[in-house]
Amino acid sequence: MAFDIEMIKKVYATMAERVDKARDLVGRPLTLSEKILYSHLWEGMPSQAFSRGKDYVDFAPDRVACQDATAQMALLQFMHAGKKTVAVPTTVHCDHLIQAKVGATTDLAVANSQSKEVFDFLSSVSNKYGIGFWKPGSGIIHQIVLENYAFPGGMMIGTDSHTVNAGGLGMLAIGVGGADAVDVMSGMSWELKFPKLIGVKLTGKLNGWTAPKDVILKVADILTVKGGTGAIVEYFGEGATNMSCTGKGTICNMGAEIGATTSTFGYDDSMRRYLAATGRQDVVDAADTVAAYLTGDAEVYANPNQYFDQVIEINLSELEPHINGPFTPDRGTPVSKMKEEATKNDWPLKVEWGLIGSCTNSSYEDMARAASIVEQAVAHGITPKAEFGINPGSEQIRYTIERDGIIATFEKMGTKVFTNACGPCIGQWDRAGADKGEKNTIVHSFNRNFSKRADGNPNTHAFVTSPEMVAALAISGDLSFNPITDTLLNDKGEAVKLNPPTGDELPKRGFDVEDAGFQAPAADGSSVQVVVSPTSDRLQLLAPFDPWDGNNITGAKLLIKAFGKCTTDHISMAGPWLRFRGHLDNISNNMLIGAVNAFNQEANKVKNQITGQYDAVPAVARAYKAANVPSIVVGDQNYGEGSSREHAAMEPRFLGVKAVLVKSFARIHETNLKKQGMLALTFANEADYDKIKEDDTFNFVDLTSFAPNKPLTIEIVHADGSKENILANHTYNDSQIGWFKAGSALNLIAAAGNA
Repeated sequence: MAFDIEMIKKVYATMAERVDKARDLVGRPLTLSEKILYSHLWEGMPSQAFSRGKDYVDFAPDRVACQDATAQMALLQFMHAGKKTVAVPTTVHCDHLIQAKVGATTDLAVANSQSKEVFDFLSSVSNKYGIGFWKPGSGIIHQIVLENYAFPGGMMIGTDSHTVNAGGLGMLAIGVGGADAVDVMSGMSWELKFPKLIGVKLTGKLNGWTAPKDVILKVADILTVKGGTGAIVEYFGEGATNMSCTGKGTICNMGAEIGATTSTFGYDDSMRRYLAATGRQDVVDAADTVAAYLTGDAEVYANPNQYFDQVIEINLSELEPHINGPFTPDRGTPVSKMKEEATKNDWPLKVEWGLIGSCTNSSYEDMARAASIVEQAVAHGITPKAEFGINPGSEQIRYTIERDGIIATFEKMGTKVFTNACGPCIGQWDRAGADKGEKNTIVHSFNRNFSKRADGNPNTHAFVTSPEMVAALAISGDLSFNPITDTLLNDKGEAVKLNPPTGDELPKRGFDVEDAGFQAPAADGSSVQVVVSPTSDRLQLLAPFDPWDGNNITGAKLLIKAFGKCTTDHISMAGPWLRFRGHLDNISNNMLIGAVNAFNQEANKVKNQITGQYDAVPAVARAYKAANVPSIVVGDQNYGEGSSREHAAMEPRFLGVKAVLVKSFARIHETNLKKQGMLALTFANEADYDKIKEDDTFNFVDLTSFAPNKPLTIEIVHADGSKENILANHTYNDSQIGWFKAGSALNLIAAAGNA
């Protein structure tokens, strides 16, 4: 039986009536995305039609999921809310704080020792507040959600940008910051600007070496890393129904890399098969009663250009395997063009490592298809040229692939089997030799390949591709190897051509596991004590941020003018910094240390206007804070791209930054800044970015009349005394302005709880 089956049945019980009412209000057929949105309104029954990309709307998500790195701050904030238990089903998953180095057994033992304080904290908070807790080693949050919690037509939020993975089971699953999660966990509404809709029509059928991964690699190449911002991507067509459920999950997962709010697929037989195989026939039975409401209306898919804001069509029968990168997940190269592209751009052709796993590609099908390539190489006497590692998505996956001989197949090639955790995907990889900073190439099936993300080496060229292609490229050791046309030499000097991959969508003998790693919360957690040591360097109880004093911000100094791509990895790095995710003061020492200073093209070296000296960004920010001098950050396009980590917003807030002024924001980061009581602003004229000088001071002229749809005027005072005014746009509504005035959204929640 499924977790929370009664909640799922309640969702379905009201869906038909709400969707029918919404269809009447909108006056046309509805997409699947619209059906789920309108059936999850905070008000219940729809009473008006909403404008895409314009109207802020309050929703009532069905559940919340948190991973251990972000859960610390989310739960520290929730403890301030004054609630006895969470208002909706919530889970915490320990998957980020486990480093990949030696192998699963050793690495997990090390993590349990090094991060015991954090795991014990998360376990006790979960126990106290009615939260399901998945122990270290149980698996990656998004794979576990897909296996246990996701359901067609549902809405969930999660404190990780790849929460969107659950769209593979027909959900609207959306990545958020911890403050948003606290809203929902506290029983409040969750606000989202009604998304635009991008339709992706999939025709034909995947064949040969092409995998579901190639669909999203192609979409990323088309839309770029910001092309999906503010939109839901809805996949449909015969190509969609011809694909496995976990393949759909892979596609939705990497939708985070195009900035999409989320991605989803309509309910179909692949979902029925997956739900049944993972012990949730009861969900199938319930979903089948409203099946017509769990996919878009037929008229929508027949004439998509009439109903979506943008339509993309991809013929899967003609789609070629892609290899995206380096340094950005939207730079797509078909495998047949890689040799030409790599040579032209001086990318290292020698592949040093092949890595399979992460929340993106760690399903049974992924492992089985990759193993089929390894099996061929072993049978033909081909020695792999690169090192190889895998991260199973969950203990259930690991146990089942071990039972079915898939792990044994990988191990014939010397593959390292890492813990059921994120590992290298999020920088938790102790890679031998990475500290040398040598230029090299790795290939992986992960979702992100930003500079330094996997191993900390800025010269590692990381390329994203399917698990099958990772296996082929790792075996060949050559980035330009095309398994469709090229051959490999075996130990006898014979030329061998690999056959296309094969693998079961689901295990023929069913899934199996001895201990999945789940800990149910106490029935009554009122007596559970949550202890945080005041001397801990890993955990720190939060103090509320100060409310706005009602005056214009004046005398603000420029902290940094970030140049080019500035993701949340640049603003708040992961890797070794993950250990401080529950300690705001300590984690703030990584604030913006990866951002490139536009004035000297160096990272973590900015001018302190008080002393005239150059120093690390956090050090300068702390100097301004100590002197009661406000500061601002200036940035480029799509600022805050990447992870949902709210630390990238909390750290500047903690260190005295008052405003972030950029050309454009990634959705989650903009919301996170707002939630923490900061000013998230965009240049009304993007060319004004070029006016910002290193010694500038900023005065807000009309903040005292801060209002929706009204730009703010900022006076820039240059070092020579000259002044000029610029306009800054914003997207704040009345309630969000309330967050700013209160000092943070959490301050309002706490005030309501204490009223």
